[in-house]
Formats: sequence, structure tokens, C-alpha cells
Amino acid sequence: MPTAPSTTVPSLPSVPSFRGRIGRDASSGYYAAPRRYRLHLSLSCPHCLRIAVTHSLLGLKVILPVALLPAVPDGPDGGHAALRPLYEASSHRYPRPAAAPVLSDDWTGRIVSTHTPDILHDLARHFGCDRPDRPALYPHGTEAEIEAMEHLCQHRINEAAQQAGQAGADAAVRRTALDSLLRLLGLLEGRLAFQQFILGDEMTAADVQLWVSLVQLDTVHRLHLDAAAVHRIAGHPHLWAYARRLAAHPAFGPHLDLDGIARRHHARCQGLEAAGAAVQILDWAVHIADGAARPGEERPDGFMGSQYALHLRPSGSA
Repeated sequence: MPTAPSTTVPSLPSVPSFRGRIGRDASSGYYAAPRRYRLHLSLSCPHCLRIAVTHSLLGLKVILPVALLPAVPDGPDGGHAALRPLYEASSHRYPRPAAAPVLSDDWTGRIVSTHTPDILHDLARHFGCDRPDRPALYPHGTEAEIEAMEHLCQHRINEAAQQAGQAGADAAVRRTALDSLLRLLGLLEGRLAFQQFILGDEMTAADVQLWVSLVQLDTVHRLHLDAAAVHRIAGHPHLWAYARRLAAHPAFGPHLDLDGIARRHHARCQGLEAAGAAVQILDWAVHIADGAARPGEERPDGFMGSQYALHLRPSGSA
């Protein structure tokens, strides 16, 4: 089935609006202090999903509260209405949509950062350092590898999959994009055939990035690919076993809002579904059914259920 020549709108502005950083002490202005800051996240957004998983891995539910936002931005300009006062307080007459994610400072009522990589680094380096069970998501000497994985996920998974499913693009361009995607998946498959995580035997921030990209590949980008392409993508058993294993981890799967991801995608993308939409690679719902919370109840990760709690829908795929 052909698709319309359109793509999804990026989840964040291309240039972050706020780039404040958390420091180690009071001399740095924004310094780490329990319950001073708040994260504002929409779990249907891949950037927010990365932050939510990292937040849970670091065990920050007590010292860094999280406010959940609707899956589909509800502001008239395409932003989140609940975030508009924060943006206005931080930048008078802020002209752009009030986008998530946001790290805000409850002491000043202003935004610290909207830049996902900075937020992730600051969470890992300045919060929860006294927990002996806390994973070293940015081990010394791995910074370049983690940054490279982030680049590969953005350009050779997310963008390549999007381009491979864009009907308005030249057939040769679509084929080149698919080939690039499959080559990278093949390289990752080779790594995961011999090690537990993408950089070795310990989980790092690179695993969070890759897992979120695999979620997007199966729940969003697959919808605009033909069935043959999806079968080729699915033909990496070690890679998808890795994705399935992480989905079963209490810091990963409970954050998956499958219905919200679908609603966000359909609200932002005008393209028609291709045959690959019927070829789901993983049954993600199997791994998250026990992690959802009813309104007002606390989930295992410390997030509170609300009117924006997870909505699960049955899936017939394995």
C-alpha cells in the first residue's frame, strides 16, 4: 500500500531553547539538591522515554519528582499547555511551542534545561551518587563510544528508517536508506551475539539510547515500510532478544506507553500505513502489563498514575 510523502514532525525543536547545567555545589548556581528540581515528561516522546528510563535506573524517584504530561501535546501551538507558564516565566513571551522534556527548578519556578543529552549527563553525574547499586551509565573512557552510539541511533536508525519509508522519495534513496539501516543492525547483531550489552558486559547510557530507538523502529517507523523490509529488520535475533530482555527490566518496560506512542504518531504524521504495519516485531505489551499504575497509584518506578497513565492495548504478535 503506498504512503503519502510525509514524515513525522520532530519531537523537539532542532535547537534546544534552554541549556542550563547542574553543577556540584552552590558556586555553580544550579546545584544538585534533593527535591529542588522536577522533570516534566511525556512518555510517548522518545527523548522523554530516554530520560524516564535513566531516572529509574538511577533510583531518583524520591529526590527528583516527575510530572507526567499527555501523550499528545494539548496546546494550541502544538506544545504542552501545562508547560506554558514555565516557559513564560523563563523567557517572557516565549514564541515557540512549550515542548517536553523539561528539567525545571522548583526554587525559582524556571526552566533549567530542555536539552536531552545535558539532562541525561547531569542526572547520571550529580544525582544518586551515594547508591551502591546505581549503574555507571557513563563509565570513564566510554564517552566517545556513547556519543557515537547516539549519533548512529539518530542518523542510521531513526532517520534512515524514516527515509526508507517515505513514499515521496526516490526509490534509490529509499533503498540506500534501508541498506544503511540494515548494515548497522547487522553490526549490532554481531556485537550482541557475544556480549550482554552494546558496549560490553555492563549496561550504559548507550543501551538506553539503542533500546528507545528500537522501540521507535518497531512502533513508529515500521508503519511506513513494506512487509519485506520489516521482515529483514526483524531478522536479527540477538538484537531483538536484547530489546525484549531490556523491556522486561523494571526500569524500561513500565515506561512504555504503546497507545500514547500510536496516538502521538498519528496526530503528527499524515502518511498512510504501508504493509509493514501488520508485521509487528515484538509484542511489547507483554512486558509492560505489570508495570502500569491506576490513577493515583505509584508504579514500581516511582511515577504516579494519573489521567495520563499508560493505556495498554492487546497485540497479537509475538
